[in-house]
Amino acid sequence: MARAPLSLKARAIGLLAQREHSRSELRRKLLRIEQQQRARITATRTAGAFDDGEAASDDEPAPEAANSVVEALLDTLAAAGYLDEARFVDSRLHIRAGRFGTQRIQQELAQHGLRLDAEQQAALRATELERAREVWLRRFGAEPSRNPEERARQTRFLLTRGFAPEVVHRLLRA
Repeated sequence: MARAPLSLKARAIGLLAQREHSRSELRRKLLRIEQQQRARITATRTAGAFDDGEAASDDEPAPEAANSVVEALLDTLAAAGYLDEARFVDSRLHIRAGRFGTQRIQQELAQHGLRLDAEQQAALRATELERAREVWLRRFGAEPSRNPEERARQTRFLLTRGFAPEVVHRLLRA
């Protein structure tokens, strides 16, 4: 006997239990789940209609209905404290700060429609040289390269990790 599918709220809480999500990210995931469930229900009804000899209707799952259901659920989760964007930003900072520069972290948060506050930005900028040094040491070791091609490679690596160009130049000249 098949299990009944989890409700949308149970799926949302399950996703939030795994890790913090931004509102836009959770909306995207829940919309996909809701549309799949609506499509499954429509397919089941259509198959049942054919079994009974009735004509199938051409009703497509309404994206507006799914959108309103998901938005209401997101509002409920935010009001209950399950969904908190400040907590998401703190979580992202904690996870990414050891490996990436300020620019990369800001870019990732912008993809979620979020920004760092001034205090968080100042804290990241204050520690950027030390974080860049740790990433550089883990990747290339303690010996600085005298080879220009190798220095260029190291510079590109640190820049793609989101460290500021002046921080990278200070690090590699030291």
